[in-house]
Amino acid sequence: IMIVPGYGLAVAQAQFSVADIAKNLRAEGKNVKFGIHPVAGRMPGQLNVLLAEANVPYDMVFEMEEVNEDFNDIDVTLVIGASDTVSSAAEDDPNCSIYGMPVLRVWKSEKVFVLKRTIGNTGYTGMENPILFKDNTEVLLGDAKNSCEALRTALQQS
Repeated sequence: IMIVPGYGLAVAQAQFSVADIAKNLRAEGKNVKFGIHPVAGRMPGQLNVLLAEANVPYDMVFEMEEVNEDFNDIDVTLVIGASDTVSSAAEDDPNCSIYGMPVLRVWKSEKVFVLKRTIGNTGYTGMENPILFKDNTEVLLGDAKNSCEALRTALQQS
């Protein structure tokens, strides 16, 4: 399981809920990693700091270049509040403003769950992220903190 946080996680202050999700999954014997894009958030390192604040163990947190080749072997990726840093358009669409920018290749996972506030939120590119429309992607709309808290509760009850 790969968790990819973005600026939306930071704005919603969902780091504690997502930390609990990761710890619960790990306690169930799941291999859980966090994949961090170097410019996720509003400044480099912002997501690393938020995860550290929520006491996510450092051995669960990986930089993009450490995990990008792993996505083909990932069963589930949970994208929380990230858009441009996980956009397949950066690799597939030469007309995209971020074409050529390294991104986390989340769409290569078997299943992708994207937590977003709204579908129309386009990020820096000004276009919707193509991963939202891929067959292996499900979108959960809502505030990241509320969505993560609901997921945490569901996991604790299962």
